[in-house]
Amino acid sequence: MEPSRKTGSLKPFIILLFVAGALWYLFGQDDWRRINRTAEPRAITARGDLAEDELNTIDIFRESSPSVVFITSIAVRRNLFSLNAVEIPQGTGSGFIWDNEGRIVTNYHVISDASQIRVTLSDQSEHKAVLVGAAPDRDLAVLQISASKEKLKPISVGEADNLLVGQKVFAIGNPFGLDHTITSGIISALGREINAITGRTIKGVIQTDAAINPGNSGGPLLDSAGRLIGVNTAIYSPSGAYAGIGFAVPVEQINQVVPELIRNGRLIKPGIGVTLVDERYAARYGIREGILIGEVETGGPAHQAGLQAARQYRGEIVSGDIIVGIEGKTVSSVDDIRHILENLEVGDEIELVYLRKGQQLTARMRLEPVN
Repeated sequence: MEPSRKTGSLKPFIILLFVAGALWYLFGQDDWRRINRTAEPRAITARGDLAEDELNTIDIFRESSPSVVFITSIAVRRNLFSLNAVEIPQGTGSGFIWDNEGRIVTNYHVISDASQIRVTLSDQSEHKAVLVGAAPDRDLAVLQISASKEKLKPISVGEADNLLVGQKVFAIGNPFGLDHTITSGIISALGREINAITGRTIKGVIQTDAAINPGNSGGPLLDSAGRLIGVNTAIYSPSGAYAGIGFAVPVEQINQVVPELIRNGRLIKPGIGVTLVDERYAARYGIREGILIGEVETGGPAHQAGLQAARQYRGEIVSGDIIVGIEGKTVSSVDDIRHILENLEVGDEIELVYLRKGQQLTARMRLEPVN
């Protein structure tokens, strides 16, 4: 009896399906047959001329991209089983051709841990690169490749001192290892500060909303005339991906640092022959103004000028000069002093203002090179 009940319960459903099929057969097929099955591609609407700003962007990319290179840093590791050396790509970035001698400018952090460096030009030719010089505190490095002059197109150099917030800018690079890519945006702020790989502060940095992603580092930031105005250095993002804020070291710093790296392999920094006490440490001893001198190098400019180093007695600072100004500029951090001195040259004479037991004094001294 149980099977017959189940069969009986299916009868209404079967009848409903039969009725629906009959209705479709009687009435639905006509609608189906009336569908027009003829089809052709749509006619193309004429576009007209490109807008002026579009043409400008195209020209910038066409003219500037041959100057931009792709950089791969290689680490050499030992195979655990065969003990043979194995080359492992460990990072990528961008750079740009500086001159006809094959010199390439990029960020220091792009190549900082590399055992070998390879540079790929816009024609996809690959070249082994050697490090000419580096300035870790400025996050800049200069590489050298051997390539025919026909392959080398130096980038056009502009200026950043007269930039305005809101001005249009372009970033060219190789984000995520992709081929040349251009992004556009505006200058969203000027005079920003970021930290280099060494922890030192880089001042006067350009902030832009042009997309700068991993792999763009070391590439050029260009103005609307296609001129170099900065080196794309960092993005502000917890994840490392683009988050709407990018930073570039201004071209004036590049034009100052790069020739010196080519000549000397490093920056020869001017100094006064002292070791400075970090302001946060000095604050523990109640020093809230200026920068305390920790050590004075014998025979150096500060020693010749009579400056005195800090001395402790029973855990208290009992003597030591405190620098409060250089060349008319007030200083409140070690970075302030370094920034002022780095914009001067060895041999320049400066006026230094300091405190000794609460009395303000001045001294003149000539800057000497420091290691």
